[in-house]
Amino acid sequence: MNRRALVPLALAFSVATATATLPAQQNRIDIVTPAAPELAAYGTYAIGVRTMQATDKNRPDILNITAGGPMVRSDRTLTFEVWYPATTPAGPAVAGEYTGVITRDPSVIVTLHGRAVRDATPLRSGAPFPLVIISHGYPGNRYLLSHLGENLASKGFVVVSIDHKDSTYDDQKAFASTLYNRPLDQLFVLSEIDRLGRTSSGSVLAGLVDASRTGIVGYSMGGYGVVNVIGGGYSIASETMTGAPPNKLLAERGAASAAYRTGLDARIKAAIAIAPWGMPTGFWDADGLKGIKTPVLFVAGSADDLAGYEKGAKAIYQGAVNADRYLLTFINANHNAAAPIPAPIETYTSGRGAAAFAHYADAVWDTARMNNILDHFATAFFELHLNGDQGRRAYLDLVPHGKDAVSWKGFKRGTAVGLILEHLAPAGR
Repeated sequence: MNRRALVPLALAFSVATATATLPAQQNRIDIVTPAAPELAAYGTYAIGVRTMQATDKNRPDILNITAGGPMVRSDRTLTFEVWYPATTPAGPAVAGEYTGVITRDPSVIVTLHGRAVRDATPLRSGAPFPLVIISHGYPGNRYLLSHLGENLASKGFVVVSIDHKDSTYDDQKAFASTLYNRPLDQLFVLSEIDRLGRTSSGSVLAGLVDASRTGIVGYSMGGYGVVNVIGGGYSIASETMTGAPPNKLLAERGAASAAYRTGLDARIKAAIAIAPWGMPTGFWDADGLKGIKTPVLFVAGSADDLAGYEKGAKAIYQGAVNADRYLLTFINANHNAAAPIPAPIETYTSGRGAAAFAHYADAVWDTARMNNILDHFATAFFELHLNGDQGRRAYLDLVPHGKDAVSWKGFKRGTAVGLILEHLAPAGR
């Protein structure tokens, strides 16, 4: 669920005026600024990207189930973008051009620019590579965190970013569908990529990806899904909340369900939950959060007025007492901390006014800077937990307040100001 509040009109006008003459090719997702921390830099692998689809057969059809009525099922087809290490193409190639990208204002279609080559040949040397799954907010799409997809692929990960049906900019439907389907979409895509990655699959991904080493990233409603996927069972109260799926269907993945508690997916070795939605509204309680045992990095803005901070991400972080977990805080950032790509230039003057721009932006923090910081910490976190690189702990085990450090490891002097990184070990350790 992305922030829809307006930024001050004066700010929006000044930004639009200053950039109105810039060409559309400035819509870059691969910006690494001179102030970026060390691990934000792109890695050594060339990057390929391709669009794929998969269909989950016979999924409960939330939008067509009525209270007290029978179960209705239908096929659920998901589109996803896949970034992967690739061979360097011979001859000229157009790298990093993402055309026909729908924005928060669905009438505004843009082209984004990065470094990946469309449908490039996968690199088999060094394969199989760990898998990272990315899950956007409500609404959003598979390009919303594309900066992270490209960045991690350049470092030897296969990254899959999902378009969640009923939850995209041009397909936004009743919230109950997102509440029910978000964790199921994440798990379905994990299993589908696992299937396609087997050497006998005949897929372009065959032998390329090792789904037994999976990391998962979720933003807002994606973060809500991640919390549930890694063991945060829903509360009993959530089953009958206003807007919840009918017939207490959330109970299937509730903390009180023995099948849910024993069925957590062991392929997921690490998770990043950015501004996870749902804690202030009661979707989790202390008993539910105790079920989280997967290492997790929470990321949040201290001024998040949509998913909450003290009663939102920080409360989930504190309640996940059985997990090794971190909380990265962007001081004074709102709900858009770190995750969204920089706002496409066309959104500055879209028909929706400042709202389309505000969907991607923050009133205090520069988006590219936040992207770089997230890419840095995601690299350290996943290389530690998916690759077993113990040297990456030094990038995570820091004095909490960036302003108190001469330099956090990997940060240039003075560039950690405004950041807090906290760490809690599992109970009993």
